[in-house]
Amino acid sequence: MQGDSADFTTRPLPTAPGPARPGGDPPPTPPAALPRRAAGVLSGCATASLGLLYFAVVGTLLGPPLLWPRTRRHALVVLTAGARRLVRLERRRRSAFFGDSFPDRPVPDHRILRYLATRTYAGLLTAVVLGLLGFGVVLAGLLVAALARGTLGWRELLTQALLGGVLLFLDVQGLVSLEAFDARLAREYFGPSERELMQRRIDELATSRAAVLQAVDTERRRIERDLHDGVQQRLVALAMLLGRARRGRTPEQADSLLEQAHRESQDVLTELREVAWRVYPTALDNLGLKEALAGVSERCDIPVRMDFALAGPLPASVETAAYFVVSEAVTNAAKHSAATEIVVSVRAHGPVLVVRIEDDGVGGAHLTGSGLTGLHSRVGALDGRLHVHSPTGGPTTITAELPCG
Repeated sequence: MQGDSADFTTRPLPTAPGPARPGGDPPPTPPAALPRRAAGVLSGCATASLGLLYFAVVGTLLGPPLLWPRTRRHALVVLTAGARRLVRLERRRRSAFFGDSFPDRPVPDHRILRYLATRTYAGLLTAVVLGLLGFGVVLAGLLVAALARGTLGWRELLTQALLGGVLLFLDVQGLVSLEAFDARLAREYFGPSERELMQRRIDELATSRAAVLQAVDTERRRIERDLHDGVQQRLVALAMLLGRARRGRTPEQADSLLEQAHRESQDVLTELREVAWRVYPTALDNLGLKEALAGVSERCDIPVRMDFALAGPLPASVETAAYFVVSEAVTNAAKHSAATEIVVSVRAHGPVLVVRIEDDGVGGAHLTGSGLTGLHSRVGALDGRLHVHSPTGGPTTITAELPCG
């Protein structure tokens, strides 16, 4: 299963409105740094002022044509054309300062005008809050200067400081709330609609269902192949050994053949147990995920270092998926990677179970192999995410994120 360098990620199914790119959801972007967010808030006040100025000037000029039925349509076209330019500027602002991205799809004229009007109102409120914050900073400077001159007592300073602290807290909360409202407004008007999200959800579920069925059929064929090429052939060899022992001419020859038959029967039992574990490991029900994974590491020819840190029980479906992710990844590494060590990490990060398998082998895993394809389907069926990074030369890292909710 080795080949060129590989790196791919499966996406979870969409569940809530949010910025998206054509063809799928955007990758999760980390929050912007505080200075950039502050610059974004200030630039938002500027674009809001532009919006207010635009509505004031253009509304005044186009007021009579908007009231006259014969010229209303043309006036609305002119009004909307300018509004679209301002909205494009606003989208670029959110992309530059907050890392947002939105699908490039047509937005109706009435939604453009409604967004710009609402955005202008929110931006002006932000400007008012920033003005109050600046006024408070100036007053604080004056108080410090008065204290330095000795014209202000400590009691008055303490009173003013307490009031200033309360006002500062309210200003900061107002800015945070307005920024959150601004982001929610942009997602509502430019992100995928509820209908688009629902249709995408239906398409993803249909694809996931088909992939799961295909993975089940593939697994059945692999089990049949293992039974036919492995267990069945060993049973045939065992029967032949027993037949030869029965026809043995001397007791010594019969004993030797029976000893071979006994070893062959042990190998058959071991291989049959391996096949049964690939169907479903009973240790998951009897001993739990930790002990089941310990069994995987014990059966591997390469040393496996396990980092297992879970406080409580997991849903059965999540435990099963985690087990098969580790089992398949460890098996592939043992067969194809030429690794000297495999590291398995199983940890909970909030409501998500993160399973990570890394080996120090040669890398270059094929993404279209039946093993990785089956893992993709199994993880995707739980709305999870599977990431495989396997550059040529290694190392290979497989990370599965499984929602536990």
